[in-house]
Amino acid sequence: MKKVLFVLVIVSLLVAPVFAQGGKEEATKQIVLRLADNQPIGYPTVLGDEEFARLVELYSNGRIKVEVYPQGQLGDEKSAIEQVQFGGIDFTRVSISPLSDFQPLLNALQMPYLYRDADHMWKVLNGEIGDFFLNSMEEKGFVGLVYYDSGARSFYNTKKPIYTVADLRGMKIRVQESALMMGLVRSLGAVPTPMAYGDVYSALQTGVIDGAENNWPSYDTSSHYEVAKYYSLDEHTRVPEMIVASKITMDKLSKEDQEIIKRAARESQKIQIDSWAEYEKKSEAKVRAAGSQINKIKDQAEFAAAMAPLYQSMLSDAQREWVEKIKAVR
Repeated sequence: MKKVLFVLVIVSLLVAPVFAQGGKEEATKQIVLRLADNQPIGYPTVLGDEEFARLVELYSNGRIKVEVYPQGQLGDEKSAIEQVQFGGIDFTRVSISPLSDFQPLLNALQMPYLYRDADHMWKVLNGEIGDFFLNSMEEKGFVGLVYYDSGARSFYNTKKPIYTVADLRGMKIRVQESALMMGLVRSLGAVPTPMAYGDVYSALQTGVIDGAENNWPSYDTSSHYEVAKYYSLDEHTRVPEMIVASKITMDKLSKEDQEIIKRAARESQKIQIDSWAEYEKKSEAKVRAAGSQINKIKDQAEFAAAMAPLYQSMLSDAQREWVEKIKAVR
């Protein structure tokens, strides 16, 4: 019996360090998460994603690694959103426009002529109102982490500068195939013309359409400035971007790790906004040098007033209440 007890003691002494080591390995095991983005390498949102990933790794002492997959490697925006919702991808950076198909409340953040300027938008998004909409994503299977910038969209055309609503009357304007954008253009007296983005250049060149609308970088990189030289700054929409996490993924993490991810996302915002501002400046300088004629509309309030029927038809009572709260932010 003594011999048996001696053998058991020896075995336990040999095994104990193995279990201790196993527990240590489990505690320090690296967590690898994936983030999808449909934009190319070097694009401002991807630079923001990469800063987010860097900060997560830094704050977790290398224990959590976020791998960024740009260029639509993990699918288009809608596909990525669906995969995040069901836990197939851990994060995605997307426009809130396709996200609103999953959380309709977000429509209140992307209505035409909603924000007075960029400063107004960021006061809204980085305040209590913005937090409400981030938190609203949880009921749909997401965790809203942070807003990113995508600038403002304005009209450009082949005919003349746009100063007043009357200047747009009768113009055929290419839009995305969405009820909101078609309603926006129709409310201004123009003719909305849904069309694939890749077809816009030739349609402008041949007169099939008179104009289109987009932000500075898209006006530049699409080369639309070559055939539509009048760019009129009405800044009709500012549609924020958002990084959302899978609630399934976040629920598997400790509270401490969840806070690391949320902190890193918030702190990545400045890099993304600064990168977007620089990106816009380069595009604006390029199209001005190429001969584009840039003007500001005379009175944004006139354009905003034309949206009243659209706000009535597109938004619920609850969404209109949020719109009033947004407009009241100073």
